[in-house]
Amino acid sequence: MKQFILFVKKEFRHIFRDRKSLLIIIMMPIVQIILFGFALTNEIKNSHIAVLDDAKDESSRTIIRRLDASRYFNVAMYLNTRQDIETAFKTGKIRLVVVFQPGFRGSLLHTNHAQVQLIADASDPNTATTVTNYASNVIGDYQKELNTQVQVPYMIRPEIRMLYNPQLKGAYNFVPGVMAMILILIAAMMTSVAIVREKEINTMEVLLVSPLKPLLFILSKAIPYIFLSLVNVSTILLVSVTLLEVPINGSLFLLMAESLLFIITAVSLGLMISTLTKTQQEAQMFSLVALLLPTLLLGGFMFPIESMPLPLRIISNIVPSKWFFHIVKDVMIKGLGFSVVWKESLVLVGMTLFLLGISFKKFKTRLA
Repeated sequence: MKQFILFVKKEFRHIFRDRKSLLIIIMMPIVQIILFGFALTNEIKNSHIAVLDDAKDESSRTIIRRLDASRYFNVAMYLNTRQDIETAFKTGKIRLVVVFQPGFRGSLLHTNHAQVQLIADASDPNTATTVTNYASNVIGDYQKELNTQVQVPYMIRPEIRMLYNPQLKGAYNFVPGVMAMILILIAAMMTSVAIVREKEINTMEVLLVSPLKPLLFILSKAIPYIFLSLVNVSTILLVSVTLLEVPINGSLFLLMAESLLFIITAVSLGLMISTLTKTQQEAQMFSLVALLLPTLLLGGFMFPIESMPLPLRIISNIVPSKWFFHIVKDVMIKGLGFSVVWKESLVLVGMTLFLLGISFKKFKTRLA
């Protein structure tokens, strides 16, 4: 029994000596409880919507005010023409456009029927279904109030139109998210592990006497994973088009170029992780915590970012997968061009340069 207790104490000492693993063991449950219990929810709140009010009467203005007062919506844009609808969706911020036909209140009073058009961005089918249901409920509540004052009931019928994904296929949102997750795992995690492995077997010391420059050594480690990641992108796109029937509505060249940019960003992350860790196990654990979880939780394809608390919305801006997810959706699903995604591309370029700068500086310091 004494030996058993000694082994238990010995194991506890090993755990407490490894402070990084101990921190992960203790902090992980706390972080997950906070995220899943408080911050992350499938409920859609604060969705930005646009309004095209061709009626401009009392009834349309009342419904608009109630939509804006709801905790689910924020009227962010007022449109003038139907041509503005597509422009509004191209911003990437508008989830729903509410259109009131001319003579809305007159039709309601004289024929007891009126129609409101709800146009949703269905590239995320779950969110599109939810926001149209919320808007229909707000309109339905207004209709009920009117019907308490009349004998012949009024009928306001929402006409729902799903843009970009009329059949509401889940793959339209699933494919961009899977691309971001797989590329982060392969490009970042495998690059960090490959370099740390050289440290573990002490071959890194060869760099001190080798004519090979550190930059070329790092490139020799990164290029195979960049190539494999591009193969994965091609495979995902092929499967998506042939089996899942998800079309590539935009430029295939632009989509591949943006994927290559994201892969290089992920490799830069892997390089930075390799400078912060000493063993392959540490590199894998760090990659899971610092890359995979933020991609899943803050990337935007599992949980709507606008529904998160402000601190998490701010943190999500430093997650590369969020920007790549928006790029893939805009190019592949919506068929938009570089003129729409250049800002997201610039963010990824900035992240890449920043991470490479830190990585090379730390790498040279370690070799010195």
